[in-house]
Amino acid sequence: MPDRRFGLVAAALLALTSPLGARPEAVEVALSAAADAAKRGEGITAEVELRKALAAGATRADVAARMGEAQLLQGDLRKAREWLEPGAFAKADQALGWRMTGRLLRLEGRLPEAGLAFDKALALTPNDPLLWVDIARLRYVGGEHLLAIEAAERAMQAGPDSPRAIELRAQLLNDAAGPVAAIPLFERGLETAPNDLPLLIGYAAALGEAGRAVEMLAIVRRFTELNPRSPMPYYFQAVLAARAGRVDLARNLLNRNGNQLGEVPAAQLLQAALELEAGNSAIAVDMLERLDRRQPFNNRVQLLFARALLAVEDHARLRQRFGPDAARPDASPYLLTVLARSYEHTGDRAAAAALLDRAATAGALPFAVRERAGGARPGSFESFVLAGDSALLKRANGDALASYSRAAQIRFPEWLMLRAAYAAGSANGLALAERYLAAYPASLLAPRLVAGGAAQAGAWARARLLLEKADLRLGHGDARLLAELSLAQLRSGDAEAALLSADKAYALQRASPVAALAKGMALAKLRRNQDLAATLLDKAERMGGSNPLLQEARAQLRR
Repeated sequence: MPDRRFGLVAAALLALTSPLGARPEAVEVALSAAADAAKRGEGITAEVELRKALAAGATRADVAARMGEAQLLQGDLRKAREWLEPGAFAKADQALGWRMTGRLLRLEGRLPEAGLAFDKALALTPNDPLLWVDIARLRYVGGEHLLAIEAAERAMQAGPDSPRAIELRAQLLNDAAGPVAAIPLFERGLETAPNDLPLLIGYAAALGEAGRAVEMLAIVRRFTELNPRSPMPYYFQAVLAARAGRVDLARNLLNRNGNQLGEVPAAQLLQAALELEAGNSAIAVDMLERLDRRQPFNNRVQLLFARALLAVEDHARLRQRFGPDAARPDASPYLLTVLARSYEHTGDRAAAAALLDRAATAGALPFAVRERAGGARPGSFESFVLAGDSALLKRANGDALASYSRAAQIRFPEWLMLRAAYAAGSANGLALAERYLAAYPASLLAPRLVAGGAAQAGAWARARLLLEKADLRLGHGDARLLAELSLAQLRSGDAEAALLSADKAYALQRASPVAALAKGMALAKLRRNQDLAATLLDKAERMGGSNPLLQEARAQLRR
């Protein structure tokens, strides 16, 4: 018969050790839940689960890598450093720990150290798609743009269904080839991860840029169902309202989220533009000044900031900030016009006239070579642009176009398209603008170039349609565009519409010869206020010289 004392002792031991036996399972459950939360991008939930793991007996090393990831997801670099900096990670988490350390160092701007951390992770997990995503982002920030694209391709090869690899490659494709090209890649990612929030955000943005508003709203609604507290849906709806000219609605939509979008530059820029449109120029100036400090090379921010400073009549600040930019040979016609209006307001008509003359001919030679200490990093976007600029200065247009094409494999902003079109020559340049417009339907420059080509071919209806869409997106604020639109409307047989556009152009810029010509031509065609028409045509000739359009309008007046 078994010794009952042995059974009692064994039962007692089991009772005493059962909590110890239960701890590993509790730790594993918490760590697994934390990993799932981090995968969804939920840093707070991941931290809560990791605190449970610690309470259940996990060591600091067991959670260090994952806690660092959770803090990074929450944007708390200081707390992330506390967990990651010692480099003490559980063996199973070493690759994750070094990857998170690299990400932290990248966010802190310590790029060489970030590369060393990623090298340690790479030695452990050479085929981790998420690691290659982080390496690609590091290379991109460091100016190694072509190597960044290679790393993004490597991430796709390692994880063809990885949402983060697909998201990054789609973003890079959007920069280089436009939203139309990026949309199918976002759709592919959502087939395997239909509820992935970053993919949904990127997809919605690409649909909006491609002009597919109805589909964009459907994705925004889906995003809202998954994440009802996010302010991003309000931002997307505000973009649509702003494009439709409904300024008050757009402002209300942005204001609904309080300051939750305060760190999103695109949302800040939109809000500043809306405040400026609503007449709250001082508010817009404050917002744009902060944004200009954060993004000193963002052309859209700069132009809107200049316009805002003009609106509050801070002429000294406007000239101090943008005078050097206006002095460059590739200065934007819009910026030149803003500076000219500033000088008009302070009575310096000579300075204003000189700037307006430059604005009227800007774009004829759209390049500038910038001197830099040490030069641009080889393989970077800037290095290809500078090489193209240098070649164009030497009239080596073929070499310039080749360099611009390499730059466009990384990013293809409108100003680069203009330089490439100039290097390509008139016919090929027009074809390039057509392709650009197909790839970037929200472009404001491409439709003007394509409309110019359509006008030369006598396709005035198409020219008018393109210019009307561009004018609507610009909020009727570009005098030269309005003058071009007026001519297209006149040639397509709608003189009344032509006069309305010319009136707007002339009201914006009375010193513009093209605005005076447009209004004079429309009045002559309508046989209305002939004396004013003659005066405007005289003014246009005095300021801009004679041309066939002016002669045609004079002949019409004589008839």
